[in-house]
Amino acid sequence: MDFQAMISLGAPLGLGMAAVGSAYGIGRAVGSAMEAMGRQPEAAAKIQTAMIIGAGFIEALTIYVFIAFFVAMGKVG
Repeated sequence: MDFQAMISLGAPLGLGMAAVGSAYGIGRAVGSAMEAMGRQPEAAAKIQTAMIIGAGFIEALTIYVFIAFFVAMGKVG
């Protein structure tokens, strides 16, 4: 198997794994935040702010992988 074939197979698989991992991480973060807000409604604003910032960081990692995917696919052709 040559270099181009490995990139052609590995890049989409890596992107898919990053998307699944990101979805799992955001789901856990939002679920935990909802549980925390249910236990302490008076702290809901602070919890929600922290959750949104964390979700942004998680989503940024997926965007970095998406960019790396396009860079890797540019080297195939």
